[in-house]
Amino acid sequence: MNALKNKVQLIGNAGNDPEIKIFEAGKKLARLIIATNESYFNDKGEKVTDTQWHTVTAWGKTAEIIEKYVKKGKEIAVEGKLTHRSYDDKNGEKRYITEVLVSDVLLFGK
Repeated sequence: MNALKNKVQLIGNAGNDPEIKIFEAGKKLARLIIATNESYFNDKGEKVTDTQWHTVTAWGKTAEIIEKYVKKGKEIAVEGKLTHRSYDDKNGEKRYITEVLVSDVLLFGK
């Protein structure tokens, strides 16, 4: 059961081109936003689409794959774990970030 703890799987479309950062010793970080859509019919029979936006980050080889193959609009699947962190912005206000730390990525389409 340990493999099921804190596991996230998303299939969606890249909302932006990945942001790539290279740190000392060449370690890469890729960060992007993935949009997931859910459609349903409301009480009036109208189709409603709910879009959720997810920040995802990847390191190392996974970041290199994302850098090379993922562009805005590309459909991808990611698997990883949910992480939370905080920081103080330039005005001294505390900001909170929730993101998916990607361990695997699957590319769809051409």
